[in-house]
Amino acid sequence: MPELPEMENYRRLLSQSIVNVPITNVVVNREKSLNVPVDEFTSVLKGSKVIFVERRGKHLVFHLHNGGRLLLHLMLGGILYLGRIDEERPPRSTQVEITFGDQVLYFIGLRLGYLHFLTAKEADDALKELGPELLDRRMTKARFVQLIGKRRGALKTTLVNQQVVAGIGNCYADEIAFDARIHPLTKIQDLSEQSLEQLYDSTVKVMNEATDGGGYMEMPFQEGDQLTGAYNDECKVYDREGEPCVRCGTAIAKAEHTSRKVFFCPHCQHEA
Repeated sequence: MPELPEMENYRRLLSQSIVNVPITNVVVNREKSLNVPVDEFTSVLKGSKVIFVERRGKHLVFHLHNGGRLLLHLMLGGILYLGRIDEERPPRSTQVEITFGDQVLYFIGLRLGYLHFLTAKEADDALKELGPELLDRRMTKARFVQLIGKRRGALKTTLVNQQVVAGIGNCYADEIAFDARIHPLTKIQDLSEQSLEQLYDSTVKVMNEATDGGGYMEMPFQEGDQLTGAYNDECKVYDREGEPCVRCGTAIAKAEHTSRKVFFCPHCQHEA
């Protein structure tokens, strides 16, 4: 599932490509991906412009010039692709296609995800339960330690809880724990303040590096894009079961916790 780095990478690329470009056509191949009838969705979008692309946690919010919002959540398996009309169509089935000038933005894999048209207030309401943004300037080390330190339960479960902090999922929770040298199933209440401070440093480091590295998406955003997905090769533990740890050479282990896969180094990462 796309996490903060993947969605922030998309936000940056979309901000360079579609902002203030008139929408000239809309194709909907799966009505269930929407929250309004296809005719209404199409009529509202045609002729409008996206004036700003915002990311909130794992969501993207497209701000339209008419005050409306498009709220996107890719969920599991969703990706975006931008191609020139009739020349760069992706080899995948699409659920929604929105044409901006001479380019088409393809929404792919929205079987579980969605693209909803909302008012500004409805969009705010839909996102109000999300926790604070990790990379926001207001997220200081002290605030992070306070937020995380008052929780109970496994570290990974806390990090992926979108109501605690927004944007971390399975992959980066494991990568953060590895960087901090903390076992991902360590109980939050057993961590010292020093460990929580290290956790903050590792969170900022990993999320910034992953974002600047294009995240781990499986497909380029557009032709010639060599950034999107490049961070997949940089992951140290996630989906690396049996591979040698980059720090000590011990084989990376895999476990399960609350139906989630957990990857870690059994030598470098000890439970508190």
